[in-house]
Amino acid sequence: MPPTGSDPGRDEIKSRIQGLIDSSEVLVFSKSYCPYCVKVKDLFKQLNVKCNVLELDLMDDGSHYQDTLLEMTGQKTVPNVFINKTHVGGCDKTLQAHQDGLLKQLLDGESYDFDLIVIGGGSGGLACSKEAALLGKKVMVLDFVVPTPRGTTWGLGGTCVNVGCIPKKLMHQTALLGTALQDARNFGWQFEETVKHNWETMKTGVNNYIGSLNWGYRVQLREKSVNYVNSFAEFVSPHKIKATNRRGKETNRRGKETLPGHPWGSAVHHQGIVPLCITSDDLFSLPYCPGKTLVIGASYVALECAGFLAGLGLDVTVMVRSILLRGFDQDMANRAGEHMEDHGVKFLRKFVPTSVEELEKGTPGRLKVTAKSTETDEVFEGEYNTVLIAVGRDACTGTIGLDKAGVIVNKKNGKIPVNDEEQTNVPHVYAIGDILEGKWELTPVAIQAGKLLARRLFGGATLKCDYVNVPTTVFTPLEYGCCGLSEDKALELYGPENIEVFHSLFWPLEFTVPGRDNNKCYAKIICNKQDNDRVVGFHYLGPNAGEVTQGYGAAMKCGMTKDQLSNTIGIHPTCAEIYTTMEVTKSSGGDIAAAGC
Repeated sequence: MPPTGSDPGRDEIKSRIQGLIDSSEVLVFSKSYCPYCVKVKDLFKQLNVKCNVLELDLMDDGSHYQDTLLEMTGQKTVPNVFINKTHVGGCDKTLQAHQDGLLKQLLDGESYDFDLIVIGGGSGGLACSKEAALLGKKVMVLDFVVPTPRGTTWGLGGTCVNVGCIPKKLMHQTALLGTALQDARNFGWQFEETVKHNWETMKTGVNNYIGSLNWGYRVQLREKSVNYVNSFAEFVSPHKIKATNRRGKETNRRGKETLPGHPWGSAVHHQGIVPLCITSDDLFSLPYCPGKTLVIGASYVALECAGFLAGLGLDVTVMVRSILLRGFDQDMANRAGEHMEDHGVKFLRKFVPTSVEELEKGTPGRLKVTAKSTETDEVFEGEYNTVLIAVGRDACTGTIGLDKAGVIVNKKNGKIPVNDEEQTNVPHVYAIGDILEGKWELTPVAIQAGKLLARRLFGGATLKCDYVNVPTTVFTPLEYGCCGLSEDKALELYGPENIEVFHSLFWPLEFTVPGRDNNKCYAKIICNKQDNDRVVGFHYLGPNAGEVTQGYGAAMKCGMTKDQLSNTIGIHPTCAEIYTTMEVTKSSGGDIAAAGC
């Protein structure tokens, strides 16, 4: 036992603790009266393992040791267990490690090739790996993209960078520029020649930018000494990962901690109609203009793709099985859909496809689609050049050997349940990103979770990812931004008598001279009357929704109330200022149309 003293320096105590960790096979920081400490000490006795035990309550400077352990491990409670220089944790984690066989591996002194192995090179996995490397840890990233049925594949960076947020917003911007060209004549711009869109130019520009991001990620990993390998990863045992490259060569690596970050597959296909259809993954790098297009699905990806294709002047139909934007506020979702219909997108509601037949080959070709009603015996037939399936994405967790590691997976959706520290039922296996059960499928969420996880694992931090009041935006032609609860969810949680909804239509100044979309934009906030009219839901349908929602998302994190909004001076003339002047409630039934500035 180290000598005791009166309030020694924190650095000296830290050095003593590190020395004990380095020199002890099993080190237990304990308190003599603690029943959980007794459980852990009894476990090691049963295993006939000799422990170096420090009873902090019997040491004059025990409290200083406990404070320093908090800095070093993120844990202040006892017992605090280390085995062969590895921090195991408290009573529950030690007992769980014994149950999972991890304790035996640690006691046997098995070596690891890496402190952290990350499966998946998506945004969350990259963020976690880079942060861990900055904290001095040896890290490997294994990333492999299984091609879509059409053969589409992509580079490092995950869904968002390659076939998600980045290309979809750039193509959305393409459509917005087309609208701006139409508006320009009303503002005095004169151009005589017919304006046409070139798909190949757009596709090449978007793909070139994505390629530069792929390269940038590889450079960042190399600069931070992260070992990046373009191979498919799967568990062989709780700590052993098999990596298979494109040529079929296999190598095995052992990781002390493992993170299945983003093994996320291509868009889900309707059974029986796969071969002749494309997914959004294929669309973003399609070498030809898709022509007349049927979009199957009503998710945000489906509506975003349908929106920008229509904005390019294409004939677009959306086939909807049930509702638009499931999981979002339905009032807002329907308003976004109505705007799309007003601008030429056709909706075929309550139908599902049954077959797709090729009538003519080509780029694009010609396809016959047959669909049936979900409510009646009605059958629909139509001809299209392209059928785009956008009905969600499928987790690939069933293919990476999680069962061999003992990780529990939801068999219905392939998602992984975790605790509030992103830890699975296996103590050394963590998960972040879209594969998490019941969490947001958003890139910034995965990035935040990845950084914070690395800091907790390797930096002694304690901060956890906050999944409440996450702002997001759907890039439909009229963009939809939101943060917090939908109106339906707020009513369910708090009851109609405790909810007040303030709302307003508005007409952006930029739309007035072209004379379009008068009173089609819409804003509302949902307030909890029992909590000083605190805003529990923020919703915006209008231009630049992401820019507007981001700021109000920060305000909601700070506990924004209706009074605070009303007492904030708006910036005029902007769309965002509508929230500072909004006074009409839904319950009043008052007129919400905007009459002018």
